[in-house]
Amino acid sequence: MVAIVSTVAYLGLEARRVEVQCQVAPGMVGFSVVGLGDKAVAESRERVRAAISALGLSLPPKRITVNLSPADLPKEGSHYDLPIALALLAAMGIADAEALSHFIVVGELGLDGRVAASPGVLLAALHAGASDMGLICPALQGSEAAWAGGVEVVAAPDLLSLLNHLKGQTVLSAPRPGDVDPPAAGPNLNQVKGQETAKRALEIAAAGGHNLLMSGPPGSGKSLLASCLPGILPPLTPAEALEVSMVASVAGTLEGGRLSRTRPFRAPHHSASMPALVGGGLKVKPGEVSLAHLGVLFLDELPEFGRGVLDSLRQPLETGTVSVARANSHVTFPANVQLIAAMNPCRCGHLGDAARACSRAPRCAADYQARISGPLLDRIDLHVEVQAVSAADLVLPPPAEGSQQVAARVKAARDIQSARLSRLDARTNAELDGDALTQYATPDEAGVKLLAQAAEAMRLSARGYTRILRVARTIADLAGAPGVGRIHIAEALSYRKQEPRN
Repeated sequence: MVAIVSTVAYLGLEARRVEVQCQVAPGMVGFSVVGLGDKAVAESRERVRAAISALGLSLPPKRITVNLSPADLPKEGSHYDLPIALALLAAMGIADAEALSHFIVVGELGLDGRVAASPGVLLAALHAGASDMGLICPALQGSEAAWAGGVEVVAAPDLLSLLNHLKGQTVLSAPRPGDVDPPAAGPNLNQVKGQETAKRALEIAAAGGHNLLMSGPPGSGKSLLASCLPGILPPLTPAEALEVSMVASVAGTLEGGRLSRTRPFRAPHHSASMPALVGGGLKVKPGEVSLAHLGVLFLDELPEFGRGVLDSLRQPLETGTVSVARANSHVTFPANVQLIAAMNPCRCGHLGDAARACSRAPRCAADYQARISGPLLDRIDLHVEVQAVSAADLVLPPPAEGSQQVAARVKAARDIQSARLSRLDARTNAELDGDALTQYATPDEAGVKLLAQAAEAMRLSARGYTRILRVARTIADLAGAPGVGRIHIAEALSYRKQEPRN
């Protein structure tokens, strides 16, 4: 007899169906698992054997073969334990194979039969819903699976209670969706003294989803400004919150099924490796750029990151996705992020200050800034110089306008964009392209003339030209203007870094 239980394999944010086929046949006693599984899958034999023994049962003295089909699809992770155990129990005639055929099963087994949490349950639940099937998962992740909606979720604390539920002897209560975390309290913009230009650039970046680079001496408030950004961004919509939670589920960071409407804010250290930033590793996992999907990726001390690590961001910043290619798999993760970066003008950080600058200025500044490639800088919409804060600024009272007032203007601008882009595959002005860019961001005659002159003088690339139009459209939205005018183009140009001349 061959018993079949369905489970899934995770390829990025895609859950692909896998059949766990178990056969108990006469022959040399043995227990083998085939189907291109990794080390965790191979070790599942011992966990399944011990979990079944904890039920007071023993494996039959026959040849047990478990096949994970399709056999050419790589299988990774411990979530195959529970489907393998159930397929084996069905082949032994203990579990009802017909009842199991209506479920997708995921979960890791403990030696005592407990069902432990495993990454990716939310993806499995969404796949089960799309396939008109139910889901059997660990009890600890029932609230996570319940967010899929319209899916029968059986959240089992252990193998024994699951078998009793399937036989109708006991009933496991249906889990409820997890709580939605309240917005996290962060720094307020009224804590920033001075820096009006940088605040304005931050507001524009928030309103249009634009990338921003702040350059200035140490202690000028660059990191504080960046940490204020989540407080002025609009909350995630329910659909966006689910999308962000899918990435967290695959990464194993979604705890207790709790969803958040606050946009992600990731700030990796400059020692981060390329797999840590863009994803990959022995077992392909999402990197920081994907964990910040629909939120903010903050890179402090930008030139201190490895040159190759920074250049690996060029494709995700342009396409909104990151593709990780390996010999045995090709995985794509979402990476629609807003890049906020900060840097000192040179290694000592005091370029332009005659009393504190090092003796190698300005050569040290040129060498330091050259660590960032031109193509990466070209993908950053807003470049702003953050000046040192004087003692006179520090003793001033806090500004009257804080994050709440700025957030209201940002939300109004985002609402305008949502109405305009509702029929397009774009969320913000930063994603405008092609005909949509021509239709909504073409400036008036005076603006066209100014932009043409600036493109020649500043040696703007085609990408740079496009990004100026996007920023100008956002500035117009903040002003409530129906069209893009010369004044909006002029302000957008003031935030653009001039291309270096070779």
